[in-house]
Amino acid sequence: MEIKIRKEENALIVSVAGRMDAVSAPEFGKICEEWIAKDENTLIIDFVDLDYLSSSGLRSLLVIGKKLKTKNGSIYLAALKNDIKEVFEISGFDSIFPIFESVDTALAQI
Repeated sequence: MEIKIRKEENALIVSVAGRMDAVSAPEFGKICEEWIAKDENTLIIDFVDLDYLSSSGLRSLLVIGKKLKTKNGSIYLAALKNDIKEVFEISGFDSIFPIFESVDTALAQI
């Protein structure tokens, strides 16, 4: 999995590409936790180039979401491909995380 970070005015954009699975999800979690420790409390996860998401990836998102909640922060998900969106719907995670069509749409809402 490839992870790219960019800072916008009111959020940190975390772009992920490839596969978020048992091997790569811990790295994703570690990177997000490092930014949260630096007082970044609004994260938009850009899934436009993510091809696969396992239960380990979902767990990582849940952990990051809980850490942000303790700091009055938020996590937003953007640009999910149909297969990835289906994983969120089947798991019920679409009711836990706000999902937006694009990063720009998410930025406009926060």
